[in-house]
Amino acid sequence: MAMSTWITVATAFAALNVLLLGVLATVWLRNYRTFKTPLILGLLAFVSILLIENAAAIYFFFSMGMLYSGSPTAQQFVAVLRGLEFLAIAFLTYVTLQ
Repeated sequence: MAMSTWITVATAFAALNVLLLGVLATVWLRNYRTFKTPLILGLLAFVSILLIENAAAIYFFFSMGMLYSGSPTAQQFVAVLRGLEFLAIAFLTYVTLQ
């Protein structure tokens, strides 16, 4: 079964999220090795959980496309939520790299 356009968009956003989260994880891991503060350890836990969530989303978009196939509204909603998550992670990445 081919993925709809909205699920393809949601998958693309999830993949971009994984990429940005990888950048954040790299920076925060480097900072944790230098400073050893609990705050940075918390950020590493946060990024790890989001990485797992986005990787799982990509897996399910490919393996269980029929989950959203009955409702175009649900597909659009999932794509919008992934887009909003991307914006939040993009802002966080920008601020972290400054």
